[in-house]
Formats: sequence, C-alpha cells, structure tokens
Amino acid sequence: MKPEERKLPLAKKVALVTGGSRGIGAAIAKRLASDGADVVITYARDAKAAASVTEAIEKYGVKALAVLADGGNAEAIRAAIAKAVETFGHIDILVNNAGTAIPKPFEQATLEELDHILNLNVRGVFVATQETLKHMPEGGRIISIGSSVGERTMTPGLAAYSATKGAVKMFTQGLAREVGDRKITVNNVQPGPIDTDLNPASGDWAAPQLATTSLKRYGHVDEVAALVAFVAGPDASYITGANLTVDGGTNA
Repeated sequence: MKPEERKLPLAKKVALVTGGSRGIGAAIAKRLASDGADVVITYARDAKAAASVTEAIEKYGVKALAVLADGGNAEAIRAAIAKAVETFGHIDILVNNAGTAIPKPFEQATLEELDHILNLNVRGVFVATQETLKHMPEGGRIISIGSSVGERTMTPGLAAYSATKGAVKMFTQGLAREVGDRKITVNNVQPGPIDTDLNPASGDWAAPQLATTSLKRYGHVDEVAALVAFVAGPDASYITGANLTVDGGTNA
C-alpha cells in the first residue's frame, strides 16, 4: 500500500532527528517517514550511512534531507536547523537523539572525554531545542532520547553518562511548563539496553546491563522508534513533561 493510500498520522509534518544516520536515530527517522513525515537528519561523520537513511526515507514517498553537523558544535547545529527551515519552512517535530557514552570508571575519564559527553548529551540538546523553537508552530513536538540510567543506574562505568541523561530528564520537565501555552509537548524517551553499534548485545559491557533487565534481552531500535512515533503523533497530544522508559524492565 502506498503512503497516500492510508491515513498517515504525521502527514504534512516536518521532523528533524539529530544523529539520524545510524542506530536508534536511523530507526526513528525511518519510522517517522513511514508515518508520513518529511525528515531531516543530521550526521557527524559518515556521509554514506546518512545517504542510506535518506534513501530509505524517500521510499515512503516523503522528502528527506541529510545535513552534516556535529551535535556537540553549537554553530553547526544552528546551521543545520537553518538549512532544514530553508528547505521545508518550519519544523514540527524535533528529536534530540545525538548522544554518546564512554563507558569506563569515572576516575579514569579524561577531562576531554567528560567535555565531549556534556557537549553532545546536554549542551547540544539545549542548543537544538532553543533554535528549533524559533521555527516550531503551535502543536509541535520536542522529544529527547534520554536513558533509563538517567533515573536509576546499576551498571558501573556510566556515572558521567547517567548524569547527562538525568539533566535531560529535568530539562524535559522544566521546558514542558514553558511551552505548553503553544500546545507544544516536551517528552523524554528513555531507552534501556538497546542493541546498536555503540552498545552491542555482544559487547564487553553487555553482561551487567542484560542482567538488570526483566525480559533478559537487549531491546531493538525499532522498539524505541515505535514509542517516539507515538509521542510525535496526534494520539499523544495530552502527554507532556513525561519520562517514558522503554527498557525491558530495567527500572522495574
């Protein structure tokens, strides 16, 4: 069935997904496209991977744009948003997905590593959100990809990362109060262990994460994307300021 032959919840919407060339971000971009949205993705390095995602998006009969922008670079983020607005006129849905973790005992982390995590996971979210709000119409959606460890962390080596995701959690709750009069919702989707190239189910850090889940398995990127798509859609119009965990029972 072609997209135009079924009711699409995100038809005529424009979505921007930061860090959308791989992993969770790529899955989110494709899912939003399948629901009818035109999608802009940013990527930091791999142009080939980004092109593969935009090609997959366009197969749904919608428009796609990939923009090179390091999520930790404020000017690059602003330029990417400007390009998205120049191309599509506005942004209805922002997904703050770009982020990273550097698993290691905190005492061993370098200042450069800590700065990188803070710039990408917190400062980048602030900058992208602030800039996008200038171009977001009434009824827009701001969705950040936090983490279940932003509420409760049981895996050694994630202290700094957990702190950044805790910041995203509180930012979500605070901002929801500020933009509610524009009917803009602000929510935080918190994945648990998800099988990606950054956190593979077969990786060295997998065993302690797997042990904390109730379902005794890693999650799939499509399971996170499904929740993001719901929050981005019309059926979630009364959900805001929420921290929605998709973690296989990690925080149960």
